Amino acid sequence: MAFSMQNYGIQSMLKEGHKHLSGLEEAVLKNIDACKQLSTITRTSLGPDGMNKMVINHLDKLFVTNDAATIVNELEVQHPAAKILVLAGKAQQEEIGDGANLTISFAGELLQNAEELIRTGLHPSEIISGYTKAISKTIEVLEELVEKGSENMDVRDKEQVVTRMKAAVASKQYGLEDILSSLIADACIQVCPKNPANFDVDNVRVVKLVGGGLHNCMVIRGMVLKGDAVGSIKHVEKAKVAVFVSGVDSSATETKGTVLIHSAEQLENYAKTEEAKVEELIKAVADSGAKIIVSGGAVGEMALHFCERYKLMVLKISSKFELRRFCRTTGTAALLKLSQPKPDDLGFIDSVSVEEIGGSRVTVVRSEEGGNKVATVVLRGSTDSILDDLERAVDDGVNTYKAMCRDSRIVPGAAATEIELARRLKEFSFKETGLDQYAIAKFAESFELVPRTLSENAGLNPMDIISKLYEKHASGNTKVGIDLSGGDLEDGVCKDVSTMNIWDLYVTKFFALKYAADAACTVLRVDQIIMAKPAGGPARRDQPAGMDED
Repeated sequence: MAFSMQNYGIQSMLKEGHKHLSGLEEAVLKNIDACKQLSTITRTSLGPDGMNKMVINHLDKLFVTNDAATIVNELEVQHPAAKILVLAGKAQQEEIGDGANLTISFAGELLQNAEELIRTGLHPSEIISGYTKAISKTIEVLEELVEKGSENMDVRDKEQVVTRMKAAVASKQYGLEDILSSLIADACIQVCPKNPANFDVDNVRVVKLVGGGLHNCMVIRGMVLKGDAVGSIKHVEKAKVAVFVSGVDSSATETKGTVLIHSAEQLENYAKTEEAKVEELIKAVADSGAKIIVSGGAVGEMALHFCERYKLMVLKISSKFELRRFCRTTGTAALLKLSQPKPDDLGFIDSVSVEEIGGSRVTVVRSEEGGNKVATVVLRGSTDSILDDLERAVDDGVNTYKAMCRDSRIVPGAAATEIELARRLKEFSFKETGLDQYAIAKFAESFELVPRTLSENAGLNPMDIISKLYEKHASGNTKVGIDLSGGDLEDGVCKDVSTMNIWDLYVTKFFALKYAADAACTVLRVDQIIMAKPAGGPARRDQPAGMDED
């Protein structure tokens, strides 16, 4: 007689095949360990001297970048606790567009320090209470560190914009930040609406063309469409535009019909009526004053023939999103099918021309006057991966511009703010009486991550630099940061950031530290992990390279 052992406890309650981890060793410390591994990956990419990561995703696409948001997106993190850090990084990327690396690395550092406290006997709830007090104090101190007068800013003043944008761009493309910041600022100022709070990042487009170098990059007021014009007319100036979504062709009937032809004469007339109909439609468009036809679908050969006859330029834009932007740039109302447009439906363009840039033929749509809605940054570089990285730097710059339109306050960059926060929080921890004080002191210590990482990535001695920074901040100079360009004999690498002109946006720091502290506390609150048995079905075979999961 077979005797089956009866399950007891949580095993008897859950389905067979589940996993259950609980307690400090199994759940809390394992979670912390997973988060530490993730922040170790992103940490070395922090700052202007951050190293690049080479990530190959499940579609075999190669990414060479030091942008933390891209790295964690493409890694497909599986561990549930590490996913919380990834979500905090994504929230920062969506809110501000920059500072995802600081969020993930700082959260990892907080958890590493929490692990030391747990091993010395503190309970996670005491650590969470200390961390919550510490982040409230941090936000108070951060407001005191804001540069006086920075809250009043003209978002159309290029110099002020570049000052605030430079640090965000330098963290992605160190050494090229001056050229890039100037380009991005030009593009953003061109499309900035009357009320800057309504600035839309989608209005600054990026076109990447292989060849040339960064000095060949430019900003175009209007759009750049990859591809050639359809007909033989390649250049038109000061013209009206008509946009047809479903294509420029003779339309087929909805229902099927049979035409019975008795003689050759009837066949000839049948062909002529089709021609006459297409010509009538194209002539109607030409009579309305339009010189350019933009098609969202196919352009028929017969229709093209008549467009050439009536000297109409034909462009084809197959992407509906691109078509919408084109309508926004030119102020055109898109029509569903080929018909005579009303005067209100027509848009206006200063010039459209087909140009050859580095071997690629592109159509440049310029709209210099009037309410220009879209600006395009044309990026040039030697390889696709360099262009992708430049595009990420431009995205960061544009997002920073959007953030400064909402709140233009700035705090000292180059780790000056972090050292001052660490110093002030340590003083605050001495005034606390409960066990929270140890957690607050560890929170303060976590801020040293930024100067330590910046100096390590630049190949400098971190211990030496951190002690010098503390010394200068203690003597009252709260704006001393690290000069990564080498420093001089007098001050070494610790210099006043206002002379180096390195500033960070207050909102970037505010949200990065807040999200990091929230993520760390969320991970520390977990004391049990219960995983159900994965859904059934045969085990998935290894797919050939280049195949999608679906």
